[in-house]
Amino acid sequence: MATQRHGQIVETPTEARQAEPGPSVLALLTVSTGLAILILGIVWFVFFRT
Repeated sequence: MATQRHGQIVETPTEARQAEPGPSVLALLTVSTGLAILILGIVWFVFFRT
């Protein structure tokens, strides 16, 4: 557990590396890639379709 010494938080290297659980990186990558493909498809359809 983190302790405080001289006004600073002191943690072990393992404690310092632990991250807060957040949104899944895989889900974020999938959604952003899907949106990029969709936007590029719309641009191609509007401007380059003959």
